[in-house]
Amino acid sequence: MGNPFEAAWNVLKTSMDNANETKGPLHVIEVGDCWKYITLVEEFIRYEESGLNTTTDDEVREMLTDIIKLCESHVKKLSKFMKEEGLPLPDVTSSKPNSEPNEIPLGVKLTDDEITNGVAFKLVTSLQACAKGQADAIRNDIGMIWLEFYMDWVTIGANLKTLMKKRGWLKVPPYYYPPGSPKK
Repeated sequence: MGNPFEAAWNVLKTSMDNANETKGPLHVIEVGDCWKYITLVEEFIRYEESGLNTTTDDEVREMLTDIIKLCESHVKKLSKFMKEEGLPLPDVTSSKPNSEPNEIPLGVKLTDDEITNGVAFKLVTSLQACAKGQADAIRNDIGMIWLEFYMDWVTIGANLKTLMKKRGWLKVPPYYYPPGSPKK
């Protein structure tokens, strides 16, 4: 059996490509979703840059670098789409300058645990924004962009979870055993 995500993607893409949709203007919620997502992802990049400035762990650095590349590709694609639609782009925070991780005071420096859990939280927020954008989309072209972005985050999330489990950084709520269930 193949990759279920790839199969779902192909079915959706085929159905949307075959719709022969006439493009009307984006509605106000579609525009707002685009605008908010670019702002969200740009701020996510700033957090990742801060993480790169504070960690010395090679695996965490690699993960942050991969996520920055993904975020930048999302910003580039959505910015291009918005410009083509005549939409203004939001003002965003400037990039963080590089700094030496070992020179940051301990009271200010994020731990690798804090960095990865912050990334996990921002990843969930990005997934929710993509799901909302896709649900709000009337036009197929913007709906496909949201679906593509969502799948990118699912992939990154799986890799992040693996790293966090390996290092003992994954925050797991207490287990629930309903009354009357067999003891394990």
